[in-house]
Amino acid sequence: MKKIIIGTACIMIVGIFVGTLFYENLDAIPTDSKQNNITTLEQTKPLQPFYVDDLTGYSLENDQVQITFNSGNEWIEVPIEKEKLFEGEYSGSKTELIDDSYILSQGHAYFLYSNENDSNETSIELLYTKNEGKTWGNIVVVDRYPLIRFRKVEFLNDSFGYVIISGDRTMSQEWTNVYITKDGGMQWKEATHSNITRLISDGGFVSEEIGFLSFGILNPEEPDLHVTQDGGASWREANINIPEKYNKIFVLAEVPFKEDDYLAVYINQGPNGDYQGGKVKGKFISNDNGKTWEFLMEVTPNEPKI
Repeated sequence: MKKIIIGTACIMIVGIFVGTLFYENLDAIPTDSKQNNITTLEQTKPLQPFYVDDLTGYSLENDQVQITFNSGNEWIEVPIEKEKLFEGEYSGSKTELIDDSYILSQGHAYFLYSNENDSNETSIELLYTKNEGKTWGNIVVVDRYPLIRFRKVEFLNDSFGYVIISGDRTMSQEWTNVYITKDGGMQWKEATHSNITRLISDGGFVSEEIGFLSFGILNPEEPDLHVTQDGGASWREANINIPEKYNKIFVLAEVPFKEDDYLAVYINQGPNGDYQGGKVKGKFISNDNGKTWEFLMEVTPNEPKI
């Protein structure tokens, strides 16, 4: 009996010693459960997104394209490689998406990108969701296109939209193309070419019939704005009457917009302007849907369009 008591006491002493060592060195043991906790914390770290409105935004952190439709409470991974959104002739920051190359609105997302296939041919495609990322679709806008530079996509309503792209740049010349959809982006048709090969600055439509292309980003001396009034079937150069006072000052047209019962456009000073610090723009209006433009007043960047 005495031997049993002594043996039991020894076992208890050894157990206490081993237990003490175990708890003292617990933090030094690289268990799977602790590693998983660290990963989980890193994955749930709040993102620093860019918002297009109070609810909708995107993030490019960790080289992943993610979007939110509820102010960042939930994030949806976009099924595309981040680099595809920047392919082509682009040297800007890759921490933000290229302006106008995407659309984010409640429940909808569109991403215009260049895709190189196995045959080393490049297509221009549109990745989209219309149900908050539950399902995604992909549409080819044009199946063969040279190295892309300028890119823009916009929808005016549920059915009508346009894509403007330029590519194959050589010095100060390039090819600009306009594509139109009338079924919400499922099918795209190329508009008639404007036959202008200067570098495009911007473009856009104010209705399904009336659209504009603005050219000349390298040392422009006067605005070069072209207008269509038949949905891209034909283009003509707009007549912009620049007051002599502003000759070679207001030189680069932005995209016109509707205002009251007429169209308006800002014409800025281009990359080298220094009039009033280079920020002042000229506001012009048109009463014939963009064929002719008359000077209205000077405006500063912080003034509203309306």
